[in-house]
Amino acid sequence: MQEFSGKIAVVTGGGSGMGRELVRQLAAEGCNIAMCDVSARGMAETLRLCQEAGLPQGLRITSHIADVSSDADVSRFRDEVTAQHATDRIHLLFNNAGISGGGSMIVNGRDEWERTFNICWGGVYLNTRAFLPLLRAADEAHLVNTSSMNGFFASVGPDTPHTAYSAAKFAVKGFTEALIADFRMNAPHIKVSVVMPGHIGTGIRVNSLKVHANTDADEMDATQIAHTRARLASMGKDTSALSDQEIQAMVAERARRFVTDAPTSAADAATIILDGVKADRLRILVGADAHLIDEMVRRDPDHAYEPEFYERFAAEAGWYPGR
Repeated sequence: MQEFSGKIAVVTGGGSGMGRELVRQLAAEGCNIAMCDVSARGMAETLRLCQEAGLPQGLRITSHIADVSSDADVSRFRDEVTAQHATDRIHLLFNNAGISGGGSMIVNGRDEWERTFNICWGGVYLNTRAFLPLLRAADEAHLVNTSSMNGFFASVGPDTPHTAYSAAKFAVKGFTEALIADFRMNAPHIKVSVVMPGHIGTGIRVNSLKVHANTDADEMDATQIAHTRARLASMGKDTSALSDQEIQAMVAERARRFVTDAPTSAADAATIILDGVKADRLRILVGADAHLIDEMVRRDPDHAYEPEFYERFAAEAGWYPGR
């Protein structure tokens, strides 16, 4: 698919981060878009940015509130898309929505673990299942599932458990690759890509806290503070001496650094993804760090989780996950 102009794309998680930048860049190329998110405010900002940049005449961008881990929400989202875009087909599906959390099977609660897994994996499965008939109805189509470098390397550091997110991203990678033969036999016009980003400068840390606490407020509430304390405890840190205000300040500073210290911006990531779709690439690695750690894990898989591995990575990349 060399051109996006005149096509219809569905983007999950369009209210922030890579999803927002995918919407902006697709719109700039003349693609009609239906985006979903749990944050109406986030999607409104995405739409404002698109309009501010100037939209081609007749281009349609619609916003839909949907929790991608909910079968009922996803089905409603699909029905809204077909009604509001007056279509029985779409050309592009970007399963981009995701959150972090549920790092430890021991320290973190089951609800948090499954919330993370069900969004990061379940959201990909449910949206693929729901929109597959619309992809099949198009003359050409492309399914793009966002995994992560944690889809081939299940860690963000030697002292930071990362089980729910990593398990989900491994599932996304395997599912996407398994679809190659399925589509080749049963829907050969549908292409597939799995996106595997490294550290991208997005608001995933803050947004994940909001999703786990079921809020869109900027101020941290008691649930979010407790969630943060549990995450720090899973990393072996004692937070008993820290006040709630100190916890909030720590989260804000880490969220700021996660964006400013990222080797790849969300906008650059979106460009790499869309270029990968145009080139019909199966694996779209995003960022030099993703390429490097992929190479290192392939070279020495038996020692990929030893402390020395992280130090070797840090020496070449200038950072390592979790630092």
